Amino acid sequence: MEILKSAPQRPRMNAHAERFIRTVRAECTDRLADYNEQHLRQVLAEHAHHYNSGRPHRALDLRAPADGPAVIPFPAQRIQRHDVLGGLIHEYRNTV
Repeated sequence: MEILKSAPQRPRMNAHAERFIRTVRAECTDRLADYNEQHLRQVLAEHAHHYNSGRPHRALDLRAPADGPAVIPFPAQRIQRHDVLGGLIHEYRNTV
C-alpha cells in the first residue's frame, strides 16, 4: 500500500475520495467475503466500471458519468418503488 497525499491546491480532493470509498464499502465490499487480493481487485474493478457507466448519479440528473450527451435518462417520475420484506426486496411499477 502507498499513501497518496492530497494537493494543497485541491482542498476538496480528499472529500471526493472519501465519498467514493464510502460508497464502495456500502454498496460492494461490506456485502461479500473476499478470498484474496486478486478477488478483491476484480470486484473493485467491476464495481468501478458499474459506478462510472451504469449507476445513475443524482448530481448528474440521474445520468452515469460515462453517458454521452445524446443519452436520454429514464423518466424516474413514472416509476414507483414498493418495498417488500422491509426493504429487502424492491418491486418497481410503471405508473403511466
